[in-house]
Amino acid sequence: MLDVLCTVDFVLGSGSLKVRDCLQLGIHSIVPLQQSAGSDLEVRVHGITIASGEVVIVDDTTALRISKVTPPAGVEAA
Repeated sequence: MLDVLCTVDFVLGSGSLKVRDCLQLGIHSIVPLQQSAGSDLEVRVHGITIASGEVVIVDDTTALRISKVTPPAGVEAA
């Protein structure tokens, strides 16, 4: 079971655009997000948020430092 592959997404933010605005996106376009600057990224596995954290640079690699783990539904945080 430990070898099962999972889809993991690191979500910077979310927002809404009209199709007309999407069609006009180009290089250097700015898309407003609902999250404020400096907010943690969400870690989602199969669409379910399991953690959040901040982007860090380690040597020449971009990484995510986990700052909060979300307990499963129905389980209280310790």
